[in-house]
Amino acid sequence: MTIASILGAIVIGAVIGVLGRLLLPGRQPIGWILTILVGIVAALIGTAIAQVLGVATTNGIDWIELVMQVVLAMVGVGLVAGLKRSRG
Repeated sequence: MTIASILGAIVIGAVIGVLGRLLLPGRQPIGWILTILVGIVAALIGTAIAQVLGVATTNGIDWIELVMQVVLAMVGVGLVAGLKRSRG
């Protein structure tokens, strides 16, 4: 893995995490670092699921894969926020 690919994963993960957090209704008491980490994990899992399901990779934006990643980010942010609320 190169530095560029690691930075790309962080940026894409941050965007996915922020989109998931914005689309999730209500207030989430988690910080931006956790949001970015959830986004990175959601992006990786979403890509893996898209490959298993055979979603075609195109030259442009892979919309189905992107939707999977954002939905997974929403679920992840909701789970992390719920765990943080139950602890606090």
